Amino acid sequence: MKKGILIFALMLTGFSYSFANPTDGINKKAVASFNKDFSDARNIQWQQRDNYVMATFSLNNEIMFAYYNANGELLGVLRNILSDKLPISQLVSLKKDYSGYWISNLFEANMNDESTYYVTLENADEELVLKSSGNGWGVYSKKGKE
Repeated sequence: MKKGILIFALMLTGFSYSFANPTDGINKKAVASFNKDFSDARNIQWQQRDNYVMATFSLNNEIMFAYYNANGELLGVLRNILSDKLPISQLVSLKKDYSGYWISNLFEANMNDESTYYVTLENADEELVLKSSGNGWGVYSKKGKE
């Protein structure tokens, strides 16, 4: 009898967790803005930070990251991309100026309706992070490998 009560209690606890609100503890203004901005988003996961809220979600079969401030204003949206999604001028410049490197990370950041691209390049000796600037790239950070 005790075993049956214990199993029932565990099932009831698990059942109640399945209906927990995934936005509990998340800034309500940010959640409302997100729902308006990305009404077709799926698989949404929230993270509340000190100065911002981040939503990780899928939209049009892409994983994206949206950042909101405490007032619910969209700060920016990031998404990982493949190099063939770069603007042609950026891709040509990258291949021409950094032919001895391979791409280990590439993402697009959209802030204030303007896209900026960040690419991490590596070779045997160093790792570079470049930021798009006009039709070319500027070094955002650089570190040697040991």
